[in-house]
Amino acid sequence: MSGKQKSLFDRSTAWQRFKLRYFGAKPWSGPGSLSADEAAPALPDASFFHAGGSAAVLLIHGLTGTPTEMRFLGKGLANAGFTVYGCQLAGHCGSEEDLLHTSWPEWYASVEQAYATLRQKHDIVFVAGLSMGGLMAMHLAANHPGEIKGLGVLSATLRYDGWAIPRLSFLLPLFLHTPLGLRYRFVENFPYGIKDDRLRQRVVANMTAGNSAEAGNLGMTGHSLRELLALVDVVKAEMPKIETPTLIIHARHDDVSSIRNPEYIKRHLGGPTELLLLDDSYHMITVDKQRQNVTRALAAFFTAKISPEALGSTNRTAKG
Repeated sequence: MSGKQKSLFDRSTAWQRFKLRYFGAKPWSGPGSLSADEAAPALPDASFFHAGGSAAVLLIHGLTGTPTEMRFLGKGLANAGFTVYGCQLAGHCGSEEDLLHTSWPEWYASVEQAYATLRQKHDIVFVAGLSMGGLMAMHLAANHPGEIKGLGVLSATLRYDGWAIPRLSFLLPLFLHTPLGLRYRFVENFPYGIKDDRLRQRVVANMTAGNSAEAGNLGMTGHSLRELLALVDVVKAEMPKIETPTLIIHARHDDVSSIRNPEYIKRHLGGPTELLLLDDSYHMITVDKQRQNVTRALAAFFTAKISPEALGSTNRTAKG
């Protein structure tokens, strides 16, 4: 190797070390594509419904996620006597390219449609969402003041500041306003929001195999992430006007969003709030080690807001 080649090689490896230390190997993983001009293909329907009592719960999954991540919670709430509807957001349960055809107002339109479906038959409706789904739940409450009886805000993400996020993530909003940022492909990194080793292996295997209806997408483009940050700005402005009783549940060691996120929400919501912190889970608390704790807490919180007659006549305790 010549002196000039060695110099170029040293500078290249130094840059790779710098990126690994400050940006991480992932989720900053490479350029994506915005060449999605063709009509989006039909997506699989992963939504679910459990018939129960006259009180209903709408469950909302997160960005790049799937209703599957809400199924355990849905079954537990159904066992507690609630009617449960796990909706599917527009553009989800397909490929990363499918998300390029949609924006956050279209994701939210799916929530409005699901809520309208429940309201046709149920006067008492609760709403709970995971990660971005929690933001959607708050936005829904802001748009329907006095209608929703209670909210469950789970692992809400206002900022990507968890312990597994690269150190320079605070530059993300600026980066996303560049042409490169919009086309960049962000890939989720270890531990993928899951502390349970066995479950993590199964979820990652499904994601890498492209089974997005079951496990969600492994990555997303800057376009989708920029849409999320736009939604965050909207919801932050709405928080003081949201008076719906809210249970906030968050993992103390969330790898994606630190406890500063739920603390901010608790301080700024206009109604009564409760905060439950979990000590043995990461970001995906609806599927991780303490998923039973999440189910029991939400079932108890919602049940306390209604009369026993509103629940199903059978099993009224959340089963794990």
